[in-house]
Amino acid sequence: MAGAFADALFCTAATAVAVMQWLILRSTWRGMHRGIARGNTVREWIFAIGPAVALAVLLVFTWRAMHPATISVDAVAPSGPRA
Repeated sequence: MAGAFADALFCTAATAVAVMQWLILRSTWRGMHRGIARGNTVREWIFAIGPAVALAVLLVFTWRAMHPATISVDAVAPSGPRA
């Protein structure tokens, strides 16, 4: 179980990642609307959104690794008739 310092550090890092990814997406959008029209805008969006989605998934797995389930049952139910 993670402590309060680890939770604060994770939240700070997650916020920094979210802000930076938002700035990247905003920059991509502005660049496509102000720049010369090119035919590879779909590829630009894929390369801008792909890392954002990958980082979001990584943050979810990191949070789950920091806070594992408190109840885990590995027992097998007895077989046979119940009285």
